[in-house]
Amino acid sequence: MRKLLFLLIFTVLHFASFAQRNTLNSAEDSDPKATALLKKVQQKYEAYKSIGMDFSLKIKIPEVPEEVQKGKLVQRGESYKLDMKDQLILSDGRTMWLYLKGPNEVQVMDAAEMPEGMLSPKDLLKIYEQKDFVYAMTNRIKKNGKWLQQIEFKPLKQDVDYSKMRVSIAYETNEVVQVEAFGKDGGRYTLVVDQLQPNIAASDATFKFKKSDYPDVYVEDLRY
Repeated sequence: MRKLLFLLIFTVLHFASFAQRNTLNSAEDSDPKATALLKKVQQKYEAYKSIGMDFSLKIKIPEVPEEVQKGKLVQRGESYKLDMKDQLILSDGRTMWLYLKGPNEVQVMDAAEMPEGMLSPKDLLKIYEQKDFVYAMTNRIKKNGKWLQQIEFKPLKQDVDYSKMRVSIAYETNEVVQVEAFGKDGGRYTLVVDQLQPNIAASDATFKFKKSDYPDVYVEDLRY
């Protein structure tokens, strides 16, 4: 499930409609209007030298009380820092560190060898370029005084944890304000962007794991 939660961060027709039409079966069937909007979003974010984001992650699983986790993301080029309740993920573009706060353990791996199914924040902005999804414009809604355009993504692969994703984009700013993933287990995961900080100050050290800051940390180096 870590893959699904990570996929939600960055930062990709109702599912019944897809099934009924049975015509959107390849990436080439995607809605060109949705592609145009996603390109605008990508261009806006890539124009920033760096981005800071505060977010809330709401987790709803059948027969389990709803959970809300707060998190922070800092991204600069290929480097990023994702800090959540139970884990910290750092990458300087070459090395990735996955720090598990509970057991005080860090896994070190090559950034290029990221586990299958996991995407970096930068990759998520280019999700429409991948051939793993078909997507289309759906609803236009008003939330908290803002008009939002929703785009829904259907995965073309069967071996994924979710049945669809829904991205909500603000009309006036071309910013992603919410991403939802619908798990095949009945769970629903909603990421809400609470605050976006363009061109936030971030040094190289921001994206590196410093062992001395974590006394007695267990290090598992998975690099070859």
